[in-house]
Parts: sequence; C-alpha cells; structure tokens
Amino acid sequence: MFDLKISLPLRVQNGGLFISRGVGSHPQRELDSWELIFVEKGTLTIKEEDTLFSVKAGESLLLWPHRKHVGVGNFPADLKFYWLHFELNSQGDNPSDYPVSLISMPQHGQVINPQYVISLFRQFLSEQETINRSDSLELILLLIMQQLSVAANDNPQADNSGVALAYKAQQLIRTQFHLPVSTSSLANQLHCNADYLGRVYRQTFELTITEAIHRQRVLSAEKMLISDSCSLSEVAQRSGFQDVGYFRKVFRKTMGLTPAAWKRRYCKVHINSD
Repeated sequence: MFDLKISLPLRVQNGGLFISRGVGSHPQRELDSWELIFVEKGTLTIKEEDTLFSVKAGESLLLWPHRKHVGVGNFPADLKFYWLHFELNSQGDNPSDYPVSLISMPQHGQVINPQYVISLFRQFLSEQETINRSDSLELILLLIMQQLSVAANDNPQADNSGVALAYKAQQLIRTQFHLPVSTSSLANQLHCNADYLGRVYRQTFELTITEAIHRQRVLSAEKMLISDSCSLSEVAQRSGFQDVGYFRKVFRKTMGLTPAAWKRRYCKVHINSD
C-alpha cells in the first residue's frame, strides 16, 4: 500500500453557489473564517470595513476574518456567484506569518480563465456532497487560489504589445467560439502573424489557442446541458462543434467525463438564494 500524508496550510469549512432572485441583500456580519467569492454573472457590491468592492463577472474577492462586511443595495436579478469559507492552519489569520509564501493573490482581481475556475468550484461542490470528507476539498481550493495567483501575475501591461495582443485574441474567442474560429482567422482579424499570435497567447495564458477555443465551447455546452432540453448534436453544433463524436472527445478530455455523465453528476450542487 502506498500511504502519502500531506500537511495542508488551510482547512475548508463549506462552500456553495448563490443564485439571486432579485430580492434581499447581503447581511452584515463578521466571520472567524476567510471567505472566497467568485462571480460568474452580474455584479456583487460589498463593503469590508471602509473599503467598497464592486466584483464583476469573472472576478474574485477574498474577505478577511474578523472584519465586518455587508452588501450594498439589493442583489441584482442576474447575480450568480460561488462562495467558500476556509481557515488557515496553525499560523493564525495572517498569511504573512508563514515562513514560505506558497501563493500570492490579490484581494480583488480578474480571473484569466473563468471557465476553468467555474469547473473547479463545481467539482468542489460535487465533492462536498460525498459522505466521507477527504483532503480533496482543500486541494481543489488550492487549485482555485493558484488560478487567482496566475491572474495577479499575468495582467497585461500597456507597453507589452504581445500580451495585449493575446488578450485581444482571448476576447475574440469569447465572442466567436461558436463560429469556425482558428488561430489563422484570429490572426487575420488582428492583422498579425498566426505563428506569433499562437506563441504570445501560449506564453500569456499557458495554453494554446485551440485549447482556449475548446474550453470556451465546452463552457457553452455545460450551460446548455443544464438549462436546455437540446439533443447532444444540437448542443455540439450550437457550441461550435460540427461533429458530435469530436465534441464528446473534447468534452471528456476537458472535463474528465462524457457530456451525459457530466450532466448527471454536476446538476446536483449546493445552491442557496437567500
């Protein structure tokens, strides 16, 4: 038997998914735990002590323990965000007390690959439903934090034309994924060399343009699998895949499950609307 023991620097309490009904507001409270929030849709406006945060779709917020926080105004009708409470082990409330810095992330920031972070949160919620608690929750949280750390270190600078070009390509992928988009078509639109565009994109986001297109298409398919009654071939076509067999292959490679198995597993999540 192979027995590996890991000393994790944090411990998860619980997490969930908030879906607004357009009524109510975030209550005022002061927690003993940290709270990590990721907004998938809409804008969450919240105040921590004297600092006001407006957290938009694709952004994260880390609320500190022993600080009062309260929502500002009523919840927008389109608001949807994931939340997760955790504690730091042994060293107290301040991460700077640790002898080695493992992860450095902003309190409020933009996420580079929001669809991947959403997938991690969904996996977290699924694991949370299991009877026997394991360290998988902490490991998933560390993966989420790692993604937020990458976002903090890879923001485009005005004088870095290559990184700025990669972000322009990313925006086109988000709006044109359902079309027959490719590295060549993106390069034509951005008036640049396709090889150069592919290289700077990979350096910026640590994945190829083809992988980014697949991820965006799979994210679209995820939403349709949950909310629509379309056939698998319709979901594939509307997500930008012309061949349903190839769609299954890419979906399984990206999510680790077939579309049908994913739908059975991830439709059951911890949801609150109050």
